[in-house]
Amino acid sequence: VQLQASGGGLVQTGGSLRLSCVASGNIFSINAMGWYRQAPGKQRELIADITSDESTNYKDSVKGRFTISRDNAKNTVYLQMNSLKPEDTGVYYCKIRSRPEGHFYYQDYWGRGTQVTVSS
Repeated sequence: VQLQASGGGLVQTGGSLRLSCVASGNIFSINAMGWYRQAPGKQRELIADITSDESTNYKDSVKGRFTISRDNAKNTVYLQMNSLKPEDTGVYYCKIRSRPEGHFYYQDYWGRGTQVTVSS
């Protein structure tokens, strides 16, 4: 399974970006999909995730500004980021929990990450 994230970049405070992450390979079904962020010198942290029934969960600091969504037909998860702040800067990684065809177990897969830089 491969995950390709895109959409990062440099934006000014208050700007917006939309991240996308496409999963491909041996995927029978996807349970949870999520976005994580790793800021310089800090541990990777959960920003938002979405389950197969579209339940969502957000880090407190991004509630009301970020929206996670998924397109199951495209095996894609999105993160719409509005009102960006300098503290949102970091490398954003997508993660999925998926089940290979012919198997009954779920496994986590990570994308390589996309850099988001918010200038003040």
